[in-house]
Amino acid sequence: MTDSAGTGGGPDAEGGAAEPEQEPPTPSADASAQPSADAAPETNTAPEKDASPETDASPETDASSEVSVEHPTYRSAGRPAGRSAPTPAEPWAAPSSEQPGTADRSGRRRYFLRWAAFGASVIVLVAAGLGWWLYRKLDANITTDTSAAAELEAYEKERPTAVATGAQNILIMGSDTREGEGNDQYGSGDGGGERSDTTILLHIAADRQSATAMSIPRDLMVEIPSCRKADGSRTRKQFAQFNWAFGYGGTACTIRTVEQLTKIRVDHHMVVDFRGFKDMVDAVDGVEVCLREPIDDPDAHLRLPAGKQTLDGEEALGFVRARKSLGNGSDTERMERQQRFLGALVKKVQSNGVLLNPARLYPVLDAATKSLTTDAGLDSLKDMYDLTRSVRGIPTERVQFLTVPRQPYSANPNRDELVEPEAGKLFKRLREDGPIVVTEDDDDGDAGTASPAPVPTFPGTNAAEGMCE
Repeated sequence: MTDSAGTGGGPDAEGGAAEPEQEPPTPSADASAQPSADAAPETNTAPEKDASPETDASPETDASSEVSVEHPTYRSAGRPAGRSAPTPAEPWAAPSSEQPGTADRSGRRRYFLRWAAFGASVIVLVAAGLGWWLYRKLDANITTDTSAAAELEAYEKERPTAVATGAQNILIMGSDTREGEGNDQYGSGDGGGERSDTTILLHIAADRQSATAMSIPRDLMVEIPSCRKADGSRTRKQFAQFNWAFGYGGTACTIRTVEQLTKIRVDHHMVVDFRGFKDMVDAVDGVEVCLREPIDDPDAHLRLPAGKQTLDGEEALGFVRARKSLGNGSDTERMERQQRFLGALVKKVQSNGVLLNPARLYPVLDAATKSLTTDAGLDSLKDMYDLTRSVRGIPTERVQFLTVPRQPYSANPNRDELVEPEAGKLFKRLREDGPIVVTEDDDDGDAGTASPAPVPTFPGTNAAEGMCE
């Protein structure tokens, strides 16, 4: 016994004598070993289903039964120690996985947002690229008149000085050239050449609240200075009809002639050809006119019935160029018809919201820029846009059209001469950016005179009247 207890080499030798192998105690034996008032009799070897808390809490019982996790919360809530609650009810447990379908919806949402952002980026890039392409296209349509600048610079000392700061004076010339696609079918067939039967000095007030377009008759007798011709030679100074200036020396000669006649400084100039005029009318879906009688003019390629109708570009060009077959056949009456038609065109553009609608504005700009030749100060789309933006707020009744006061030339009734002092008063008002009032002149062909009122009144029309009022 003593040897066995002192020299044992079993696994428990270091801790003491090894105990003989025995069966694990049964719950009933454990219960009898720990006295309790609720313990079962010794003869009952099977544990009761609802054992007492002490029996349930015994180490042996816990080792052989399902392990439960006890949290201090249950003690503070009054739950007996060792009594576990169902796992889903544990308030401290980690959140369960998302409800069925939530992950799918979240994934779809993130997918949609990614593609929406990508799509928006693509749209912005495409729009920016398209906008830049359109800008470059329209900008490239405009032709710059480089020859006029050198001629005007050479005669800068004799040119008038601008008086009204902020006002703009733009000389607009309608080119009668036969050059360019579609232009060769017009005119008298006399071999072509470039002339200008329409010349308008457009004065835009400094406050941008009014604009006055003054027509200069093609047959007005004026002093034309010595001008440089296209071949490099020079013309002599002479007294001749106004439209010869354009035929002699182009835009520079015409500008110098207008400045000497009116003493008004011309800030910019534009030349518009036939094709551009037609395309602009077509771009606004035509212009409405009212005819008192039918028109049949072979030279203008025009046949129209009497009454109200909408003219397309081709018909409009014939209408503003027709002369011999309408009224008394005078150039004076043709200018008045041109003014009224231009007023109707302006009214159509403003009433249809063209200037504020890019989709409708682009065809107008495309037609206009293709037919324009301008000085370097207006030869870009930005310059043209700035000009358009500055005048688009002018009310149509303040866009006025008139012709310089004139009468038949005493030496030749087929030519015109200025009526003074009325012409001088008109030039002075435009030069100084003073107010001007125009009233409709019912006497066709009459030059009219300025009224003695404080604000000079001249015969003319405005864009609000249109062609049928």
